[in-house]
Formats: sequence, C-alpha cells, structure tokens
Amino acid sequence: MLEQICQLSREAGTAIMAVYHGEQPLDVAQKKDDSPVTAADLAAHHIIKRGLAALTPEIPLLSEEDPPAWEVRRNWTRYWLVDPLDGTKEFLNRNGEFTVNIALIEEGEAVMGVVYAPAMGVLYLAERGKAWKEEGGRRREISVSNAELPLVVVSRSHSDEELQDYLQQLGEHQTISVGSSLKFCLVAEGRAQLYPRFGPTNIWDTAAGHAVAVAAGAQIHDWQGKPLLYTPRESFLNPGFRVSLF
Repeated sequence: MLEQICQLSREAGTAIMAVYHGEQPLDVAQKKDDSPVTAADLAAHHIIKRGLAALTPEIPLLSEEDPPAWEVRRNWTRYWLVDPLDGTKEFLNRNGEFTVNIALIEEGEAVMGVVYAPAMGVLYLAERGKAWKEEGGRRREISVSNAELPLVVVSRSHSDEELQDYLQQLGEHQTISVGSSLKFCLVAEGRAQLYPRFGPTNIWDTAAGHAVAVAAGAQIHDWQGKPLLYTPRESFLNPGFRVSLF
C-alpha cells in the first residue's frame, strides 16, 4: 500500500504544481483561523480523498481541508491524517518548501508516512521502522546521524521568544530555517540533529513527517517528555515538541 500512497502524493503534487506554475488559477482565500487556502490545497485534497476512498474505503480520513466533527471521529482507532499542501505560506512565497503529507494512524501512532516536496522532486516515505528518500529516480534508506557541530532546524514562518531563549541555552550549534514538514525529514536523513518546536502546529502538519523521522531513528516527545500521539481528541492542536536523536 505504501507505493500506492506515494503515487497518490505525486498526483496531488502535480495538481499543486499546475497552480504554482500558473497553469491553473491561484484563488487565495482566508480560513476561519486566518491561514491562507488556495486552489492548490483544494485540488490536492480532492485527489487524495478520492484516491484513499478507492484504496481503503474502510479507513476514515481526516484532512486539513475537510476535518470531520468531533462526534464523528472520537472513537477512531485507525485513520488517514492528511495535509494536502503543508506550507501554504511557502507556496505563496514561491520558495519550494511545501509538501504533500499523508500518514496512517493506528492506535494513536503514525505507522506509515509519505512526505512529497513536488517543487524539489523529493519524496520521503516510511513504514515498519524503515525510512527512505527518493530523488532523481533513486531511492535510498535514510537514518538519523550525529554531528560534531549539531544543526538545528527551525520553522521559516514561525518564530517566538521561547525558541530564541532555548537556542541561546543550547551551546554551540548551527541553525537553518526550513518550511513545512521538511524539518522532520532533515533530521530523519541525518542532515539536521534537532528540531525544537514551541509554537502551535496542528496534527496534520506533523503526522507524516513524524512517521518518517521515527522510522529513521529519531525521538519525538513533547516538552514534558511524553510521546507525541494522534489519538483522537477534540482539539487539532499539538503540544510543543522536540525531534532529536536522543
């Protein structure tokens, strides 16, 4: 099934890039939370929704663009968790750092994940404790890696005082700013060693990248040391968290 999910992410990516390149209208609107939504978000959502319904009609879907009511999903033990276009701000800023995120959740854990960056032609995928990166038609297994001078990856669009205070206390390190769930993937492939997050994220922002990072050997916990879980709850917000090697 993982290969079919990869193909679905590519199809969604093709629709996103048609808007990115101006072949389809952009149609930017603001959602209730003031975040932007575009025709690319919606086109990718519909492709993924149709594809998953055909592939696994028995598994319900929670997508950022059509989240079910709490009463509908409160007892779900297995479901798809999708962000059709993660990094809409990066998409609008035209920096290429946006992704298609598809994750399978079982008993609160992200057990399968695909992160596809269509502008970069890079796909990350994970299942059963293994993670891979596909680029230029080649696929290789990836894993976390330590570094003498650790690279800390932070959000390109979201910074706050808490993060700045944390970085000041870290000791010697380098920092890189990246958009979307690519931050998880940089840790997963060993290019970065730490991704600290204090600002708000939603569960669809993190699940696919979470699956990739954990399969590659990363640890992901909230700031109280508890695992980051996706067991249904009324709020879609995650607590702050840390993606690291140890």
